[in-house]
Amino acid sequence: MFIAAAAIAVSASAQKTAVTASKALDNIYVGVAAGAETKASKQNLGAFAAFNPNLTIMVGKNFDPIFGVRFEGVTRFNVHKSATGGNCKWGADGKVVNAIDVNALGTFNLSNLFGGYKGEPRTLEFIALYGFGWTHSFNTKTAQSYHNNAINSKAGLEVALNLGSKKQWQIFVEPSITFLMQGYNGFAAAAPEFQYNLNRANLDLKAGIIYKLPTSNGTHNFAIEQLRDQAEIDALNAQINGLRGDLDAANNANAQKDAQIAQLKKALADCENKPVVEAKAANLQPSVIFRQGKSVIDKAQEANVEMIAKYMKNNKDAKVKISGYASPEGSKELNQKLSEDRAAAVKNMLVKKYKIAEDRLTTEGLGATDKLFDEVEFNRVALFNDTTK
Repeated sequence: MFIAAAAIAVSASAQKTAVTASKALDNIYVGVAAGAETKASKQNLGAFAAFNPNLTIMVGKNFDPIFGVRFEGVTRFNVHKSATGGNCKWGADGKVVNAIDVNALGTFNLSNLFGGYKGEPRTLEFIALYGFGWTHSFNTKTAQSYHNNAINSKAGLEVALNLGSKKQWQIFVEPSITFLMQGYNGFAAAAPEFQYNLNRANLDLKAGIIYKLPTSNGTHNFAIEQLRDQAEIDALNAQINGLRGDLDAANNANAQKDAQIAQLKKALADCENKPVVEAKAANLQPSVIFRQGKSVIDKAQEANVEMIAKYMKNNKDAKVKISGYASPEGSKELNQKLSEDRAAAVKNMLVKKYKIAEDRLTTEGLGATDKLFDEVEFNRVALFNDTTK
C-alpha cells in the first residue's frame, strides 16, 4: 500500500497533460504468448523436467496510460523425466496438459507512471503485473492424494516494444513468478494455509504479441486532451460576449425594421380600404391666345371668353381661376408682368361685359413658358380652371 501511494504521488507530478475520456470499449487489446516454466526451488522439481512449455491467451483493457486490467488463460504442458532420470518426454501418465491457470491481473505501466504520457506510447516500455487466479492440476494418477484446485498469485514484469504506424502492435518479453497460495501444493499433501512459498512457486519466461483495438478517438491508444489556460479562456469568453452584444444589436435593428414594416403594411391596408373617388377634370377647355407682347384680347378670342361666361352662368357655384402665360421671348420681368396683365384683361371682360361677379374670379401670372404647347406662340395664353372641382 505504501508503494502504491508513492507511485500515485510520483505519477501526479509526472503527468503534465490530460488524456481524453475513455469509452467502455476503448483501449482494449488481445494477445498470445508462449514460453517455458520451471519450479522456483530444487526441492519442488521432483519428476518434472527443468523447463516445461506453456501457452497463454490474454485480453485486457487500459483505464488510463498507467493502470489497466488483464485476463489471461495459461495452459501448462506435461513434460516429465524418464524413470531413470535421463530424457524428458511429453504426456507422462497419459496427460499432455499438466495444469491450466485463469488469472486476473492488474497492469501498471512504469514508464508512464514515472515519465508521464507524451501522447503516444514509447517505443520501449516497462509494465508491471500483479494479481490472483485459479489453477487446476491434472496430476491425479498417483498413489498420493492431491488437491486439484488452487488459488494462485502472479507477479511479473513486461519489457515491451510498441510497433506499427499507430503503435498498435506490442511485442513483449515477460519474466514472472506464480505462487500456489492454497490447495494443491505441487508434490505434498493438501496445503490449506494461504502463503507465499517458493516451494510452491513456478518461474516463467514467455514472449508474445499484443494487438490494440481501434479507439473512438481515431487511434489505438490514449489521445492528449487539448487544455487551455485561463487567459485563453478569458479571451474566448470576451469574444463570445462581444458576439452576443452584436447579436442583440442586430435583433434590436431587426425589431425596429419589423415595426416599420408593420406600420407600412397598416398604412397600405388603410389606403386600400378607402373608398375610390371618381376624379373629375377641373380645367376648362377654352383658352385665350394673345399677340406677341400684347395683353389686349382680339375680337377673334372674345368667343372663348363668352364660353367661360356661359359656363359660369350655368354653374352658379363655380369659381374660376384665370392663369396668364407669356412665351419665352423677352426678359423675365417683362414676361411676368405680361402674363399678369393678360389674366387681368380676361377677368375685366368677364366682369364688365358678361356681368360675372368679381368674387368668383381669381387671377395669377405665371410668367414665360414653352411647356404648354409645342408651338411657341400658343404659349402666349390665358387658361381657365374651375377651383370648385
